Amino acid sequence: MKNYLDFEKEIKALEQEVDNLKSPFGSEGISEVDTNKIKDTEHEINQKLGEIYSNLDSWQKTQVARHEDRPKANFYIKKIFSQFTLLSGDRYFGDDKSVIAGFGLIDNKSVLIIGQEKGEDLNSRIERNFGMMRPEGYRKCIRLMKLADRFQIPVISFVDTPGAYPGLGAEQRGQASAIANSIECSMSLTVPNIAIIIGEGGSGGAIALASSNKVIMLENSIYSVISPEGCASILWRDPTKSLQAAEAMKLTAKDLLKLKIIDEVIPEPLGGAHRDPDSIAADIKYAIIKNLKNFESFSKDEIYDHRKTKFLQIGRDQGFSKRSDLSNSGLSYKEPGIQKFKLHIEKNKYLYGGAGLVILASLIALLS
Repeated sequence: MKNYLDFEKEIKALEQEVDNLKSPFGSEGISEVDTNKIKDTEHEINQKLGEIYSNLDSWQKTQVARHEDRPKANFYIKKIFSQFTLLSGDRYFGDDKSVIAGFGLIDNKSVLIIGQEKGEDLNSRIERNFGMMRPEGYRKCIRLMKLADRFQIPVISFVDTPGAYPGLGAEQRGQASAIANSIECSMSLTVPNIAIIIGEGGSGGAIALASSNKVIMLENSIYSVISPEGCASILWRDPTKSLQAAEAMKLTAKDLLKLKIIDEVIPEPLGGAHRDPDSIAADIKYAIIKNLKNFESFSKDEIYDHRKTKFLQIGRDQGFSKRSDLSNSGLSYKEPGIQKFKLHIEKNKYLYGGAGLVILASLIALLS
């Protein structure tokens, strides 16, 4: 049974009409199927989908990112990778079912695959804790990322979570430090890591696995520090203002690409990824292979510096770069040209002001 969002009521009615037209059993018994009418209605559905999905606002994209039928990490892992070997446990407490992790092959190359999994039905969603990872989940990822780094195996992460689990037990077992350690581990890898946000990318629960060389988003996915409802509750004490919050937060793929928070957007099929899962899986596979090939000529240090510079550059024109002189190590800040000019003027404003007055006085004397 298909699930429809609030703004898809017209689509629902048209698709139900198509289903009725395809049935040979009418009110008067067996009747001829009107293929022309079916074709016209399907064409109308595609037109409506094009109109609706080309004009989605931020809140509607949030709803699409959370769609019940949207393909989950487990689906992509089965479709994209071969010989996947599941690995479990953090070697401290237990196994977290909300994250699937293991090694597999893509284009005959070994990769570590990490996927936050929400589940497909009610029972699996409860078992997977709706994709909200606990400390043992992050520690499992850290253990496997270190293993991948030791054997120089790239890391691929599928991000889809409303956020890290905020329960009492998780906090008692060190949720905050587990997330921080996962971010640190991701940032310190000497192998390329690629994160694909396939649905929700919520808060630190997402960035713990998305601190990557390349952060890729599906067209109708979201990536934010807090949910729109949570933001509206804090700012306006009114969760119904989710639309205003979503617009202000700039959480869509288009906005985040413009802000250079992410690196690439993968277009989705007409009507969202859930309408053609095989097609979007093929596009994701292509994007992973393409980006992995780009890093083939990079050394360990270059991969590390690429990732570090990428994140330090967010909010700056040029960010940080490696020092050219051998006497100094580490990264130095590259100040933008406009900023340098502004600082120079500010520092020498009295000098330039005095020079301007002298020039003005000379002009006046010449004219008189």
